[in-house]
Amino acid sequence: MEELDVEPTTTNIPASEGNHLGFVWGPGDILVYDTIYKSSGSVGTCSSFIHEVRKDEDIYSPILRKLFNESHHIFVGLQTIREDLPNKNKKTQFVSISKNYRSVIRACMEELQQVAVLTQDTELATQYGNQVSILLAIELIWNLCEVLFIDAAPGGSLLLHLLDWVRLHKADVDEKAQEVLQSESPTEHHGYWDVVLSYLMQGRMDEARQMLVKWGALKPAARSMYKQMDNLLSKMPVYNPGGSQTLTEFDVKWRHWHDMVDHSLQDNSFASDPNLELICKILMGDEDAILEQKDLLSTWYHFLVTRLLFSHPTVKPTELHYYAQSCLAMFDSRSAPEPLDSILLAAFEFDIHQVIKDCSIALNNWWFVAHLTDLLDHCNLLQSHNLHFGSNLREFLLLEYASGLFTHHSLWQLAVDYFDHCPEFGRVYLEQQIEHVPLDTERKALKVLRICEQRQMSEQVRSICKIMAKRALRNNRLGSALSWSIRAKDAAFATLISERFLQDYCARGTFSDLDLIDNLGPAMLLSDRLTFLGKYREFHKLYGENRFSDAATLLLSLMTAQIAPRSFWMTLLTDALPLLEQKEAIFSADQTHELIFCLEDLTSSLKIPTGLDVPMQDEDMEVTKVELLRLALARNLAMAIVKEGTVAV
Repeated sequence: MEELDVEPTTTNIPASEGNHLGFVWGPGDILVYDTIYKSSGSVGTCSSFIHEVRKDEDIYSPILRKLFNESHHIFVGLQTIREDLPNKNKKTQFVSISKNYRSVIRACMEELQQVAVLTQDTELATQYGNQVSILLAIELIWNLCEVLFIDAAPGGSLLLHLLDWVRLHKADVDEKAQEVLQSESPTEHHGYWDVVLSYLMQGRMDEARQMLVKWGALKPAARSMYKQMDNLLSKMPVYNPGGSQTLTEFDVKWRHWHDMVDHSLQDNSFASDPNLELICKILMGDEDAILEQKDLLSTWYHFLVTRLLFSHPTVKPTELHYYAQSCLAMFDSRSAPEPLDSILLAAFEFDIHQVIKDCSIALNNWWFVAHLTDLLDHCNLLQSHNLHFGSNLREFLLLEYASGLFTHHSLWQLAVDYFDHCPEFGRVYLEQQIEHVPLDTERKALKVLRICEQRQMSEQVRSICKIMAKRALRNNRLGSALSWSIRAKDAAFATLISERFLQDYCARGTFSDLDLIDNLGPAMLLSDRLTFLGKYREFHKLYGENRFSDAATLLLSLMTAQIAPRSFWMTLLTDALPLLEQKEAIFSADQTHELIFCLEDLTSSLKIPTGLDVPMQDEDMEVTKVELLRLALARNLAMAIVKEGTVAV
């Protein structure tokens, strides 16, 4: 528990003339910067020092990101457990999920330990060491909560689980034993009896006996004492939850064994060997003898489990808090317990909400409390606890954790699933947070868009598409801009981009992004200008396929139905010239009359400025174009009349 979220110390900022401190809120962080003000009050040049205050530093650690990714999969799987399953089946699944969470924590912790050893950077090694300490504490707390709350082991089984808990978190005894056994004379090694006592206080009687074998072999004179001790150790009863023996029968058997140990101690069977006598006192549950080994125990909760092992092996869950409080007081005389001690003590008192509260204060991020609370809530252990401001405790913590993930450039995707499983406020939070995701690339924008579309977040879909459409337009990527505006169903912007397409066509004589325009489909109905763009492109396709009659009909309809903007009529009439100059009449007499009407309507309202505003060359070109059109129309009209008259005869 190296990092604690406590009240920060007050920092005095010098308020000398011209110096100020400014800050800007980001999506999840704060930018703090120095500013310099002129005497008039206007802002002067700013200092080059900008400090980023991050809300959750852990999400930027590459190794800890694995913890967030792996636990996300476990979290999603937990939400799929059916409510109608029998309680026994659900309990098995919940215990399995809890162990999966712990295995992820341990894997991450082991990787951090390896990196800390290999790194040459002292500061980085210290940082990794702190993270390892925090993960060790997290796993310790989680494991205890699993034993007490999730597995909810009854008397008898409870002590077995607590012994496993202590052994897992006090695993250095095996390394010490290996060192002792590999020495030239194990029994003479300074750590020999420490290993024997450590095994003993962890309830590992077989390992303790194996170590004592070496001592007995070298002490022929004390062989009877050794055999008597070995007999006591081998006969110590161990409760078997799956066996036929009841807890009462086990208790009777254990008391009988306890009397045997007491008898051996009373008749001074081991008085000639202080080490064996100490072992006998520990087997008796002598608190003073156990406390003498405080260095080997190292923690009060190890002392608690050892004390229970040799004095009250059938302890019930409801009795734990009494033993826990007394062991803490006996082991550590400090007036105020450390944060970790308070959390474990709250767990032994079965005060789940206090455990969560203390962890929220002591730990440096929301990962632990969010996932543990979610699991406990699925176990129906938090149903009675609602917050005064709406959301229940589970949802509140998940929302806080997911909000922190949203500040990261890639982990924000994990946060979406957490918001999805917060029924009351999850959607509101997601709608707010998704708007702060930087749309750095089109690929990322498509990811965000897909998330919004899957959840029918229409407002956010429109916002994203508009942003991307405007960005594409600024970069002159008309096809992409049009595609985004269609997805946004933004008629005004689609009209603007269609205008740009038409301007581009007028300037270059060809269309860009033909695949997009050719496949507009029903999307072209979004705006009149987009409809015209699609139909105009269709005219060019018909012309290219030599379907002149269909092309002529479509071209005329674009003008007569007022689909084409008047500013584009001259271009359409110019496009009609090749059709008018065909050897056979393509336009009928009526169609030609319509074209003549459109041309005259356009030229009567068209005012071509003279003088300096328009170059004389452009003016002559427009006049020439009109004359050519009139000539072609007159010629086509004559051909059409002759053709239609001949057919009529």
